[in-house]
Amino acid sequence: MRTLRLPWQLAAWGALSGRERRRRLLNVTMFGLTTLAAALTVLPLLLILGHLLRTGLAAVEPSLFVRGPAPPGQSGGGIAHALVGSALMVGTAAVVGIPVAVGVGLFLHENRRRAAADAVRFLADVMNGLPSIVVGLFVWATVVLRMGHFSGLAGALALALILLPLVLRTTEEMLRLVPRELYEGALALGAPGWRATLAVVLPAARSGILTGALVGLARVAGETAPLLFTALGSHFLTWRLDRPMSAVPLQIFVYATGPYPEWHRQAWAAALVLLGFVLLVNVAARFLIRPPDR
Repeated sequence: MRTLRLPWQLAAWGALSGRERRRRLLNVTMFGLTTLAAALTVLPLLLILGHLLRTGLAAVEPSLFVRGPAPPGQSGGGIAHALVGSALMVGTAAVVGIPVAVGVGLFLHENRRRAAADAVRFLADVMNGLPSIVVGLFVWATVVLRMGHFSGLAGALALALILLPLVLRTTEEMLRLVPRELYEGALALGAPGWRATLAVVLPAARSGILTGALVGLARVAGETAPLLFTALGSHFLTWRLDRPMSAVPLQIFVYATGPYPEWHRQAWAAALVLLGFVLLVNVAARFLIRPPDR
């Protein structure tokens, strides 16, 4: 059985021809450059995580998750109201956005060669690159102004609009990866086209679609700009989506820009909690997309 050996562990340099030396040198150089690129990619995340652990870990305590904000300038308090607001708005955005995105993704997959599908695909790509603050302004102009007040429902709608193109394009790509033979086999057994798609093709792409949905939720959970124009924020715990409510990113913004050291301490703690949620969702997505052992 052959063992893998690095270039510098092979034959002596002097015994190699000039061409072989150049090949080995190029191999070592490219290996070093790719290793450096990988390290530079991971380094910012490690620096951010290390800084958050150093500044925010001391403030992560049980009261942070079960208490509301303390009066300005006083110690203690927590971000329970922001956690509830984030859960309500992100959950509502998932309920509204994910089914629509999966349905449109099925439409694009079944009509991939039609002009209508190309137009929808182009608009989805444009929406995917749209700044989130523009989405917030749009919802503020079309929903908040008509309602006459800010609300968690408007914030959830803004998050759903950001989530929609992400899950839509992921759904289409995952459906394309399903072998065509599965669909044709279902048709050969007498199943109509819509049933073959829903009962055979869609379940085969389920793990990839779920992974895309989780990654999209992790992204919208950290959005701040659209919520400033829609949910506005609140220092009170509320379960009603028709009222202004806080979210973890909004609370981080308020505390980080405030004048009190206790607010700054809790802002770092909330940022650490938010980053931990994002990392947890991404790890879960990795496990979901991993192929089963055979």
